[in-house]
Amino acid sequence: MALEVVRIEEHPKWKGVYIVELSDGSLRIATKNLVPGQRVYGERIYHYQGEEYREWNAYRSKLAGALLKGLVELPVKRGDRILYLGIASGTTASHVSDIIGWEGRIYGVEFAPRVMRDLLLVVAERRNIYPILGDARFPEKYRHLVEGVNGLYSDVAQPEQAAIVVRNAKMFLEDGGYLLLAIKARSIDVTLEPSEVYRREIKTLQEGGFEVVDVVHLDPFDRDHAMIYARFHR
Repeated sequence: MALEVVRIEEHPKWKGVYIVELSDGSLRIATKNLVPGQRVYGERIYHYQGEEYREWNAYRSKLAGALLKGLVELPVKRGDRILYLGIASGTTASHVSDIIGWEGRIYGVEFAPRVMRDLLLVVAERRNIYPILGDARFPEKYRHLVEGVNGLYSDVAQPEQAAIVVRNAKMFLEDGGYLLLAIKARSIDVTLEPSEVYRREIKTLQEGGFEVVDVVHLDPFDRDHAMIYARFHR
């Protein structure tokens, strides 16, 4: 028997994120669908009081996992301009797109042409995402496509993740802008323990002008992953 929605209300701390209570008493988080009828990655759709909500699956999105693991706050807000490095096929970005609304925009950089084709299917209707086929290591190559941004999200499975972030921040991120950096320790250095990798990457961020606000580990949603939330100071 399908579970029914009992209530949906905005989360008291996270603007643009909603708590869904189902008939079995379980709770989910969701975002209000900016493109009604669109599913991005097979997520559940909930209808309540004339609105449509998309379940935000923490096993598919590191940002959802970070929120459920106690990230101190969600800095993303309506109207934000965000540079998204490693946007892939748009799973997390689609929920960020819901939150920032039509007034905001996401500049989504992706290196893999095959993945970019999947993203293009998402952004055909979700027009606040601007896809950029490019290499995040070389931000000067897409400088003409990106305006100044107040947020930077990075999920790039590359060594030197923090150095890549610093390079992009210096080119695009405003003073006081926020960073959400999803780090997979094993993508950076398989010879080091995850905690040592995180310390090294945090040091690179700090030397590049970032003040780290919070770090949360994403187990059990993503093993050997952490989410770093920081603020940039020029």
